[in-house]
Amino acid sequence: MNADKKSRLSVISYVLMVAVLMMLASWTQADEPRELSRATFAGGCFWCMEPPYDRLDGVIETISGFSGGHVSNPTYRQVVNGGTGHIEVVQVVYDPAVVSYEQLLSVFWRNIDPFQADGQFCDRGPMYRSAIFVHDDAQRRAAEASLDEVALLGLSDQPIDTRILEFEAFYPAEDYHQGYYLKNPVRYRYYRWSCGRDRRLEQIWGDEAGGPP
Repeated sequence: MNADKKSRLSVISYVLMVAVLMMLASWTQADEPRELSRATFAGGCFWCMEPPYDRLDGVIETISGFSGGHVSNPTYRQVVNGGTGHIEVVQVVYDPAVVSYEQLLSVFWRNIDPFQADGQFCDRGPMYRSAIFVHDDAQRRAAEASLDEVALLGLSDQPIDTRILEFEAFYPAEDYHQGYYLKNPVRYRYYRWSCGRDRRLEQIWGDEAGGPP
């Protein structure tokens, strides 16, 4: 075998080895668990807060439940009857490499009535009030900045009643509440329509109601 042929074979072998190593590295990275984050939002009925987040790229899971109260593992009936201090929330599990917390906040605001003080839409009572539960200082800064941005929009003469609260604990609601809009689409659509949620969102947010797809 002459020297040129040996040289060409050496180059080909080297290129193939590099390609195999890069392929193995990509497989290893793909198998590594992603660093996921959580965000917790209260926007009235938790059934209605799952769909806008489920549509977002980068959202891994939405879980309906309760936060902000003083009773461990409350039932839905306990919460809606009052006395536990909990608020209905949706907890969003997301990949921050794909969707940012700021994007989640933008969707949150455009799915609530930030000026309603006695609940959200047809659901009245402290368990339905709107709130952002922040998990760390970075989320708090982002939430406060987003509240200031909404205030500057001048959407209403009423003050914003949405609170920014420290996250302490989250308790998932019963299984039949999870993904309710998928399990019971007709009942869900009727409830949402009869509650006037979309009509009110359009009054406040216009074409931005519901947030970006």
